[in-house]
Amino acid sequence: MTHDKTDRVTDSESTDGDSAPRTPGGGAAPEPKPIEPAAPEDFGLVQAWWGDGKGKTTAAMGMGFRAAGHGYRVHMLQFMKGGADSVEGVRGEYNAIAAMPGFSYENAGHYGWHGLLDGSTDDEHEAKATGAFERAEALVAGAADADLSAPLPLDGDPEGGVHMLILDELLYAAERELVDPDDVVALAASKPDGLELVLTGSHAEPTYLEGIADLITNVRKVAHPFDAGHRARRGTEY
Repeated sequence: MTHDKTDRVTDSESTDGDSAPRTPGGGAAPEPKPIEPAAPEDFGLVQAWWGDGKGKTTAAMGMGFRAAGHGYRVHMLQFMKGGADSVEGVRGEYNAIAAMPGFSYENAGHYGWHGLLDGSTDDEHEAKATGAFERAEALVAGAADADLSAPLPLDGDPEGGVHMLILDELLYAAERELVDPDDVVALAASKPDGLELVLTGSHAEPTYLEGIADLITNVRKVAHPFDAGHRARRGTEY
């Protein structure tokens, strides 16, 4: 593969005429800075991450950590993930979130997984999902009452406003008919302009979000260790 010399950038070339190369950070390795409350300039989209592949929650939390690293207020509310015999009670992500300024979480899932023979009942899962969705509505309403163009307290109550709200596995709860997809659409439509709303879950395409979500990503499975009999591993799945 060949490249024209115009594709190459030398140390003497830059957009502002100095000697720094045209690279992020001017060619210098970035250094961490103290996290101080700040407000995003371009938040306000709706994201949907779905598919049968591993990584939907991981991607959402990764964005959460990135946003919190800039001083934005982030909260994650989890549906469905109340634990199972293959997962420890305290998960790595919870420890990491607890240590991260501006990032908080809550888990509203029922122990076990809906539809599996694990002793949990449909009614129990539906009750948990209903309660979680009501909590999601309260969090969106709290964001609507807050000034999202301004910094928010990093240790503030998430109901007092957040810049990014992650509703993990909400789409799976909708797929399992524990939450009405129409209610998910209404929730997304009711969010304030400055709130970045991130929805994850579902192996089935959430077609009801077409025209509603600004980003829809299908995380597709090519291979998965679970198919070979591996159970959830500490440090990768929890």
